[in-house]
Amino acid sequence: MIFLVDASVYVFRAYHSLLPDMRDRDGNPVHAVFGFARFLGDLIERVRPRYIAVAFDQRRSGSYRARIFPAYKANREPAPADLTQQFERCRDLCRHLGVAMFVDPEYEADDIIGTLGCLMRAHGVRSAFITRDKDLAQLLRDGDLFWDFGAREQFGYHDIERHFGVRPERFADYLALTGDDVDNIPGVPGIGHRTAASLMKAFASLDELYADLARVARLKVRGAGTLGARLKQHREAVYLARRLTHIACDLPLGVGPEGLMRRAPDMPALSGLYDELGFGPFLRRQGQRLAQLPLS
Repeated sequence: MIFLVDASVYVFRAYHSLLPDMRDRDGNPVHAVFGFARFLGDLIERVRPRYIAVAFDQRRSGSYRARIFPAYKANREPAPADLTQQFERCRDLCRHLGVAMFVDPEYEADDIIGTLGCLMRAHGVRSAFITRDKDLAQLLRDGDLFWDFGAREQFGYHDIERHFGVRPERFADYLALTGDDVDNIPGVPGIGHRTAASLMKAFASLDELYADLARVARLKVRGAGTLGARLKQHREAVYLARRLTHIACDLPLGVGPEGLMRRAPDMPALSGLYDELGFGPFLRRQGQRLAQLPLS
């Protein structure tokens, strides 16, 4: 199994949950780096992965989705300067820990993770998606896991519909109907999560739904009588939204399975980073334990 880590989830979690009184030698906050390092070290110690990769977002105004829809994520405030700097340190940390790290100016971490998951699936390796972002649920196939590390429950392929209300293969279509306020993607007015889930149970895809809108009126959903007309009215917007909610799985990352194998930590480089960040013995002891773990 390969463990595919959605870095932003855990960097943001550390940034907002730890006190920002940890400072490097220049007085810059480093609490998010500390929290991410603790998380990643704990994950490696617990699962002892043969394959692991971490994907980072790099917000750019000219990215793939922003070119499709300029308002995509335009509602978000820019990341604080001290957080941007800490993201850079987290990428350094991954390299020193011997963990494959990816960031792309055009695509998001979701697309990197989707591409790596498909790559490894082609080689017979299942994926554990380490995230709390529901968008990644669309990537699950039989044998995969969706796991917010630190949470007690893990979700397999057959758990996704029970937990989110829709099967993984239909998740991007489902999100195109509901929209996503976090990413500033408009959905169909009046279609919430329950109605969208009902539509995705009745139809295998948006294409099947739009090929038979007359059947919508016969469904046992609220407002079924007018729902078909509303869907027809917003058809263009729905298909635009699906281009945004669909995770790309064909990025040219130039890596094979061997490049995703966990390597031994570079202890001198790791120690130098911890010196620069002012970290104490806790992470250093963890790094020494990680260096002693078998690599296969």
